[in-house]
Amino acid sequence: MDKVIISIDQGTTSSRTLVFSSSGETLHVAQKEFPQHYPKDGWVEHDPEDIWNSTLSTLKSAYEFVKENSYEITGLGITNQRETTVIWDRRTGKPIYNAIVWQDRRTAKTCEEIKLNYSDKELSSKTGLLIDPYFSSTKISWILDNIEGARDKAVKGELAFGTIDTFLIWRLTSGKSHYTDATNASRTNLFNIHNQTWDEDLLKLFKVPISVLPEVKNSADNFGSIDISLLGETIPILSVIGDQQAAAVGQNCFGRGDIKGTYGTGCFVVLNTGDECVKSKNNLISTVCYRINGEVTYALEGSIFIAGAAVQWLRDGIKIIRKAADVEQLCNKHNSNRGVYLVPAFTGLGAPYWDPGARGALFGITRDTGREDIARAAIESTCYQTHDLVRAMSEDGIILNSMKVDGGMIENQWMVQYLSDILNMPIECPSSKETTALGAAYLVGLQAGTYKSLDDIKKHMKISKKYSPKMSSEDRRISLDGWKNAVNRVLSNYS
Repeated sequence: MDKVIISIDQGTTSSRTLVFSSSGETLHVAQKEFPQHYPKDGWVEHDPEDIWNSTLSTLKSAYEFVKENSYEITGLGITNQRETTVIWDRRTGKPIYNAIVWQDRRTAKTCEEIKLNYSDKELSSKTGLLIDPYFSSTKISWILDNIEGARDKAVKGELAFGTIDTFLIWRLTSGKSHYTDATNASRTNLFNIHNQTWDEDLLKLFKVPISVLPEVKNSADNFGSIDISLLGETIPILSVIGDQQAAAVGQNCFGRGDIKGTYGTGCFVVLNTGDECVKSKNNLISTVCYRINGEVTYALEGSIFIAGAAVQWLRDGIKIIRKAADVEQLCNKHNSNRGVYLVPAFTGLGAPYWDPGARGALFGITRDTGREDIARAAIESTCYQTHDLVRAMSEDGIILNSMKVDGGMIENQWMVQYLSDILNMPIECPSSKETTALGAAYLVGLQAGTYKSLDDIKKHMKISKKYSPKMSSEDRRISLDGWKNAVNRVLSNYS
């Protein structure tokens, strides 16, 4: 029987389960979207039961495919939207509140109050992060403080916290496993990324009882097994890794200086810094890239909150397109952006600005502005924001020569070419469109012995297309000056 690996890829807007061959070929994909909830301005929530039901549905579809084709399952990996916070009752397994999504900004005021007595610099020395609503710590505290009786139950050990990986592990193992991995733990602002432990001082600062926290494991490790009641078979869970780090693994960013950008709901640029935890001077964050056999590989990361979500806004919000694929055709309508810029600060601005109070704005509109201009501005904004991150990395003294990209947005060839133009560097697209789920699968194979080492994994990497910059330096300068002006106006108006 041929051996396969199953990967759960639980994202911000959909849950997916994929089946990979041992050589990394995608054999099956099952996907199911679930609703987004926006109770107030800047609030973003998911119903954890929607996450669970959509995940289980796609997992069953993948399992049926495996059985129909008589494959043997090596194991299961999980990659997930990070920072999103769930707290549930240990006895019943039921969440006590909706999942607070990574995009959510409700704790912005709390973060400002914390900054009065505790500096970003002091926090960064432990976690590599900033004091910002993006991370899990203040989300946990908000739930405990706003759900009646929750804090008392937490102190008594009756509640459990998890990012989405931990919640899924708990459900998949029927409550037998309460684990996370080092990459997800490193996004909570409660985990010391240097000594790889939960930090007692930070738990006090953010008012989080240690009793709610999961045990932290390697990214390739034994996380328990899927309960036999779910699929009729026990399957070992052998890898867990946050989605952006998983994409870095899927893109084979195993060497210091390797960089990738993932273009999904948000955009995340991850730079492998090896065994050195580099401290940015330009508001990038230091994080765990992966941990294998107790050895930590670090990364610098820049986070853009709104990338593909801007295309969703075009489709579902202002309804100027019917489907995401329509955008590329609109982008080709004109030879320039005609002075129209969208700053998509729908839930604040991420790196390198870190302004939770900023809100989106559209600049340069005239009577002649049409839907093609707005669509193009939405796509360009992702490229400009990437430029902001790459510039910050360059100012931190890191020389970048090329970038690997992945995610749903790279299907838009116009966008990838414009990205190459604005960054003024070559862009490489992988043959596999599923690098995030593939990264989790590779780690399953590593844990199971299918792959002997990271170098062994690299043998399967294939590049499908390369883009080179074509834009003149003067056009690039004009475009970036327009973007900088637009961002400055948003920051000055809303900060």
